[in-house]
Amino acid sequence: MGNALVSIQIIPKTKNGEDVIPYVDEAIAIIEKSGVRYEVHPLETTMEGNLSQLFKVIEQMNERMIEIGSKNVISQIKVLYQPDGIEMNDLTEKYKG
Repeated sequence: MGNALVSIQIIPKTKNGEDVIPYVDEAIAIIEKSGVRYEVHPLETTMEGNLSQLFKVIEQMNERMIEIGSKNVISQIKVLYQPDGIEMNDLTEKYKG
């Protein structure tokens, strides 16, 4: 169990207005490679882990967007920091059928 939940919506600015979905797919691949627990939702992806680790993943995602051709990147981030531990299920279990 980590001490944070972090949701991120990454919005890369493409050079010629190309579709951003391949960029978003690449960002999600970075999350997957990191080994943190995550869930993809329509407008954002939520990660679970230790806050410092999750911020490192976000840094890698932003750097990768530039490496693959984005001019700049907006990352909209929501953070729930709970030092005694938090899991996504703690917030969503009652809604699962």
